[in-house]
Amino acid sequence: MAGIGNGLRDDESSMATRAAWLHYAGGLTQSEVAKRLGLTSLKAHRLITRANQEGLVKVYIDGEVSECVVLETALCKRYGLDYCEVVPEFDDEALPLKALGISGAQFLKREIERGEPALIGVGHGRTLAACVEYLPRTSAGSIRFVSLLGGLTRKFSANPHDVIHRLAERTGAEAYVMPVPMFANTAEDRAVLLGQKGVSEVFDLARSADLLFAGIGTTEREASLVATGMVEQAEMAEVKRGGGVGELLGHFFDENGKPFETSLSGRVLAVEREDLRNRRIVAVAGGKVKARAIKSVLESRYLGGLITDERTARSLVEEKPVG
Repeated sequence: MAGIGNGLRDDESSMATRAAWLHYAGGLTQSEVAKRLGLTSLKAHRLITRANQEGLVKVYIDGEVSECVVLETALCKRYGLDYCEVVPEFDDEALPLKALGISGAQFLKREIERGEPALIGVGHGRTLAACVEYLPRTSAGSIRFVSLLGGLTRKFSANPHDVIHRLAERTGAEAYVMPVPMFANTAEDRAVLLGQKGVSEVFDLARSADLLFAGIGTTEREASLVATGMVEQAEMAEVKRGGGVGELLGHFFDENGKPFETSLSGRVLAVEREDLRNRRIVAVAGGKVKARAIKSVLESRYLGGLITDERTARSLVEEKPVG
């Protein structure tokens, strides 16, 4: 079932809403929508795309996918999770951003709609950015958001996958930014940055978050941390050579889920690893390229929840247990 929510009130937004209604609710093809509204096919396509991006279109599916439910149960049992959601496969992408983004957005929306005052800490990365992209515009009520780790590169340029500003825009919520790099150049630089009053106050907030919503990173050459300039290629190569496999909120873990100290560990500007224990942490991650990293973080037992895709879930269940 498709429904159209409230969006911006300008003329083009109104036209986008009408185009989306005709396409999703009326069952018209995009060319039929163009003819009905007196537009070119390209314009109709752009309007429908805008309706999706602005959160005007909401899709509801009734029923359960039994295979996914079985995998969810198996993952919870094996890795001690309190919550697990497995998304059905619908494409062959190595990194299924759309499927994970839609599911992650639905999870966030449910958390917001609980109506209880809460502080949600968020990480960053391609998958979390996809979650926010698919989050419909909604009033945050008494929900607040806070960054869990530095959102700038080592050169203090913006991280394209930082989500805190977009979350504030989508929900109207108070959002607290961590205006520092994810990794300082030196341990001394880290101490100086943490000594700044505004920065230390945001870190205090992050440590008190009720929910930590995060992605999972890899230590491969194509890792998002390298691509965005958070970490140098040589530094990541060093981490991988030493046995690092998965990354959660700036902290690395080996194949068996044991915390892995690297030259980066003393320079990370994020919630301390000790402060992650016994917290409600839900990660959104999937795809063939991340399977080993996800297993590494799951073995650490830091996670309380996981949202992943069906193919990745199956590989995690079929893996031999550690120990």
